[in-house]
Amino acid sequence: MNEVKPAGFWIRFVASFLDTLFIALPVGILIYFISDGNWFDFAQYQQNIQMAMSGNTHALDNQPKTSFTWELVFELSVLILTVIFWDKWQGATPGKKFLHVKIVDTHTGKDITNKQALTRSLAYIPSLLLFGIGFLMVAFRKDKRGLHDLIAGTAVIYDEDATPQS
Repeated sequence: MNEVKPAGFWIRFVASFLDTLFIALPVGILIYFISDGNWFDFAQYQQNIQMAMSGNTHALDNQPKTSFTWELVFELSVLILTVIFWDKWQGATPGKKFLHVKIVDTHTGKDITNKQALTRSLAYIPSLLLFGIGFLMVAFRKDKRGLHDLIAGTAVIYDEDATPQS
């Protein structure tokens, strides 16, 4: 058996970016239209961008109004889809699958449980607090685990089954 290789900061960053494109963006577009534009005031957002581009220092004086209910629907939808992907693809989302990394239980090296998946997702909140230090920990720890990994008992590793064998 090969030694398990933890996935580092940058590959995890790219996987998260890809997941934003493949999961969060489509869900966001769908929910915006389902909400009939009531999720957030897109017109105000466009106006703020135009004002900022023209150098207007008051561009951010009027923030777009948002609906907490629709924001909650969005966040829960992304969470549910993420957990479904983790369950169906043995700890991988589309971004992780594309980059041949996956989330495993730290102690067993096996697929994460639904409890770990939910804990890990909710643990993104403290990982993001204090300027994302919980995520930046991945870059500086030898085991490449972030705060959310430590809380959930998970690790992100290279998927030996998905990488080409030499």
